[in-house]
Amino acid sequence: MISMSRPLPNRNPPNRNRVRIIGGEWRSRLLQFPEAPGLRPTPDRVRETLFNWLQLRIVGAHCLDLFAGSGALGFEALSRGASGVTALETATPVAAALRQNASLLGSDRLQLLQQDALHWLDKPASQLFDVVFVDPPFADNSHARCCELLQQHGWLAPGALVYLEAGQPLTTLALPVAWQLTRHKQAGDVYYGLAEATRVIA
Repeated sequence: MISMSRPLPNRNPPNRNRVRIIGGEWRSRLLQFPEAPGLRPTPDRVRETLFNWLQLRIVGAHCLDLFAGSGALGFEALSRGASGVTALETATPVAAALRQNASLLGSDRLQLLQQDALHWLDKPASQLFDVVFVDPPFADNSHARCCELLQQHGWLAPGALVYLEAGQPLTTLALPVAWQLTRHKQAGDVYYGLAEATRVIA
């Protein structure tokens, strides 16, 4: 018998598996995404800080989102004027949701590749990127290797900015020696910041 003295817990909170675009052309639009292991959208508060940092660099930028997930970072960049986003996502249901959301937004500026980020980066660059988002599942811990490959194979435009999000202080990550961690903050258990590639090796 179910007691009516208190409400049952909400097993499916209304905002679960949705992400809100914060600013720009698609401000306040809500995007749906499916459940997937390790999928953890960048919190609103963190994204707002990040794109305040990027506000003078994002318009017209060529962006690379190595672990697209919900698309929170890539779609936010497009909403704020990025010229295009190349997004990598391996999980088929998540990739399908990204395609659907791009269609709902009427955007053809998202190039979605269903490939592993480390494998895709491990070849000579086919394009230069101005802004790169490196936000793997925290348990993955592949930040350092991604950064190494970005540098080694010349994926970065001169003065490119690399966004890092991790479950540990960014100062503990082994970044390429030519890079400088220019900004970093913490929000709860999320550590995030920007690194600048001060010298690019082709």
